[in-house]
Amino acid sequence: MSLIVQKYGGTSVGSIERIKNVAQRIAKWSRAGHQLVIVPSAMSGETNRLIGLAKDIQPVPDPRELDVVAATGEQVTIGLLAMALMQLGLKAKSYTGHQVRVLTDSAFTKARIIDIEERRIRADLQAGTIVLVAGFQGQDELGNITTLGRGGSDTSAVALAAALRADECLIYTDVDGVYTTDPRIVPEARRLTSITFEEMLELASLGSKVLQIRSVEFAGKYRVRLRVLSSLSDVDQPLAIEANSGTLITYEEDTKMEQAVISGIAFSRDEAKITLTRVPDRPGIAYQILGPIAEANLDVDMIIQNTSVDGTTDFSFTVHRNEYAKAMDVLDTKVKDHVGAQSLVGDPKICKVSVVGIGMRSHVGIASLTFRTLSEEGINIQMISTSEIKISVVVEDKYMELAVRALHKAFALEQAIA
Repeated sequence: MSLIVQKYGGTSVGSIERIKNVAQRIAKWSRAGHQLVIVPSAMSGETNRLIGLAKDIQPVPDPRELDVVAATGEQVTIGLLAMALMQLGLKAKSYTGHQVRVLTDSAFTKARIIDIEERRIRADLQAGTIVLVAGFQGQDELGNITTLGRGGSDTSAVALAAALRADECLIYTDVDGVYTTDPRIVPEARRLTSITFEEMLELASLGSKVLQIRSVEFAGKYRVRLRVLSSLSDVDQPLAIEANSGTLITYEEDTKMEQAVISGIAFSRDEAKITLTRVPDRPGIAYQILGPIAEANLDVDMIIQNTSVDGTTDFSFTVHRNEYAKAMDVLDTKVKDHVGAQSLVGDPKICKVSVVGIGMRSHVGIASLTFRTLSEEGINIQMISTSEIKISVVVEDKYMELAVRALHKAFALEQAIA
């Protein structure tokens, strides 16, 4: 008998019919003898609806009160799903985040989990009860309701799996696993049977929307085995098949990464590039440029500084496209003249394409093949960033899909690993 945490996304519980289907799936696992903790999201679209209501009252909602409102979406789902399980003759009990006491800090709308009191959950599991815990939410030291930010139910599920030392955490969603790239761009994209935490974290941070970044970080830190699989598959398929479907996200030693150089191609359309030209090249110049950006609470991604023979430098970096205008304003009003830059140039029409694979550690020529492939397609590389297991390039956004398709083909990612 295994202890399994299952998380169901908003589309998986998006209607009463789907909630009933989820209940049947849970029942199959329960009747096979597994102890189950279920973490559902709010019904599809419900969180947006609740936030919209808050903004209709207060255009910039008070963060504490917004959390009180937004947390109710998951509360509805756990209650309905518990009832659906009872209708199938199973013992089920639902808990909100504060009832279980998912303890968080007090950063409303983006709180972080500090601790989880597992005693009540374990007692219910020992009594043969299926436990449902509202995802996305917790409680701070003062008893305030908090939420974990977008995608927070993934983090809730992984944190519960870590606290309970679960055998596996299953993330049910509307896709059947992690693919080598987005199948909507490359129809030949292949579903991966396994991937390492490191690779999944890179893919999530670089644009893959399958899992929330914080949940992958949590899983890697506490060595929680994750599996991404579909909640839309046939509910009557044998449990042995379902339990081994999807994509397993696990430790490097559990995968066949010696045989795979590259695992996937990630991309992000939400990028903008900013350049300060001919800045005096002197100690501390990077801080003088990026310090005000940090003070404005703006995140910087890729950074390039080029030094010329005349003692000046061009300093370029990327930000999220939604923060482009604010970053340009900060640089224009607080930085450009202060550091003596010749000009401030911005380009919001770029994208980032990344090649990710743990096999880079033991294989040469990955960067060469990446750059040659883009060159042969006539795609100019504006910026390059690398890590031990990834190569990211910035190109014009009109070339994004071409770049993804070309790189996917160049690394033969459509071919199954023997």
